Amino acid sequence: MTRADRETEEAAARRRAELIIQVQAGRLTAAAAAAQLGISRKTYYKWEQRGLSGILMALQEGKRGRPAAPRDPQKESLLREVETLREQVRVQDQLQRVRTLMQTPEPVESSLSATKKKGGA
Repeated sequence: MTRADRETEEAAARRRAELIIQVQAGRLTAAAAAAQLGISRKTYYKWEQRGLSGILMALQEGKRGRPAAPRDPQKESLLREVETLREQVRVQDQLQRVRTLMQTPEPVESSLSATKKKGGA
């Protein structure tokens, strides 16, 4: 669509809006507005309804704050998978530490003192 086409469409939309406002203000009848636009009264009422709905939509309070960034489902899935893998690595590291501790023999001093206590008691 060329710039001239957009400007022509915008001018036509403005003209329709002006006529709708005049009808709503009681300065013009719906039949007269429809005649000026070269459409039926029924079509005028459709346009009027669409225009008034658009005004209401435009004037409603929007959500406050910055709009949320677009979400990327694939990225979110990968991030969840990375977190799951990190947790699995942490668990494996802890298991390895426990195995290492269990395989380490007790210090000799503590086993001797335990034998002395048993024999001396």
